[in-house]
Amino acid sequence: MTKTELLLLRYELEALTIDFWHEVDIAGGGKAASYYVEDAVFASSVREYRGRAAIEAFYERRRDRGARVSLHVVQNFRIEPDTDTRVRCQYILNLYAADGVPVLPSRPAIMLALVEELVVKQADGSWRYESRRVFPQFRDDTPTTG
Repeated sequence: MTKTELLLLRYELEALTIDFWHEVDIAGGGKAASYYVEDAVFASSVREYRGRAAIEAFYERRRDRGARVSLHVVQNFRIEPDTDTRVRCQYILNLYAADGVPVLPSRPAIMLALVEELVVKQADGSWRYESRRVFPQFRDDTPTTG
């Protein structure tokens, strides 16, 4: 893979990740499960969900809890291709979140985490998550919904 191809792939997968977190923050994750393959694993900062149905159920419970504001900020995005159709991604996630409706009091991020993802290319050329694992590095006492 040339340097240009690697940069284009990195940009494509970073955009996918940003689109995913935008779906969670703006739409409550109503379509979040569609970003995963059928037998995917999502390991949040609290527990692990196996399979698209379990991931979908998590986001449904999250929405059913009531009003919540979240902003997932992605930084230092890196990729390591395993093959032409399988790539490991890693980035820093800053999570700002609290129950309620805007405008809420401003505070530092409630969690800074290292996130590791494994994405696989589908037959139609799209990319889907095989796994996403969140490893908290710093946290405050604000509960996450994970």
